[in-house]
Amino acid sequence: SSKIRNVEVQSADGVAVLEDCIGFSLAKTISKAEERLKKGVLPDCQDDDIFPRVGNEMGAEAQIRFLKAKLRVMQEDLANMVFECRKKDDENQNLGTRLKDTEEENSRLQRTISLQQSQIEKYKMLSQEANKKTEGLQQEVTALEKVLQ
Repeated sequence: SSKIRNVEVQSADGVAVLEDCIGFSLAKTISKAEERLKKGVLPDCQDDDIFPRVGNEMGAEAQIRFLKAKLRVMQEDLANMVFECRKKDDENQNLGTRLKDTEEENSRLQRTISLQQSQIEKYKMLSQEANKKTEGLQQEVTALEKVLQ
């Protein structure tokens, strides 16, 4: 079994995404490749980078060991990418929760602001009425002072 390392993935161009791999079986892929080789059907890409240049000089067992090692590395890379993908999914979920909480808080604060603005308007009207009443009473006091004199 391979250990999962914490590796930062810089670029994933041309790599199958987890959703694209549903139903993928490595064993099936290997057996299909073996069947093609038994039938003598070789892949079209002779200049691929699977084997180093000296790989053509290796024996069959050495090539198999090399390919198995390369397969293990690729499986580890895939496990690392799956780990990173799950980590990003968790982070997205946490950020989504935080966003929802923030939106709810914003909505609550907007309701509070609206309530306070309506109270401000109410108190402005009461203040204006009190000022008018004060002016009226001030005029009445002035008139009564004139009467007393």
